Amino acid sequence: MTDTPSSLLNRLQQEAAPADWKRLVDLYQPLLRNWLKRDPALRAEVDDLIQDILQSVVRKIPDFRRERTGSFRCWLRVITANRVNLFWRQRRNHLPVVDGGEGALLISQLEDPDSLLSRQWDAEHNSYVLQRLMNLIEPEFTAKTWQMFRRHVLDGASTSAVAEELGTTENAVLVARCRILKRLREEAGGLID
Repeated sequence: MTDTPSSLLNRLQQEAAPADWKRLVDLYQPLLRNWLKRDPALRAEVDDLIQDILQSVVRKIPDFRRERTGSFRCWLRVITANRVNLFWRQRRNHLPVVDGGEGALLISQLEDPDSLLSRQWDAEHNSYVLQRLMNLIEPEFTAKTWQMFRRHVLDGASTSAVAEELGTTENAVLVARCRILKRLREEAGGLID
């Protein structure tokens, strides 16, 4: 009997292999870069801030406890806000302003779970992490399996339409969907809703 694979989050909290830490960096570095670059005053410091944020995550992840849906996302958002606030305190500057569409929002609003900026973080986080995880696990499956998954799950095509289009059976389409969704759930456990 084989062990059920644990999620990336569980592996990081237990005995993480170097590949698990690399997966975390590959997963979150672009998201953090996108968020930090929204503030023109931070652009020159983005790489240093990302490294600082990820080092904080590495130090604190053994103590992270998932208490509800979205806990990790919120935890990472607060760490990001805290590290940016510390960055500005160390430079004795005022908090930077981030353009939030209607007026300016302070990056410190990331600490407030009810702020517009926090809600935007949550929505972008889930969408981004799901897409990034799909890209990261794609090499684990054949091109045809991904093609069936994309057409059926992402494009919303019916099982029969995908089977006919790709010259396969409806059962093969359903198996492809189940295999990829199972793998996504395994890897994403605790990271996204």
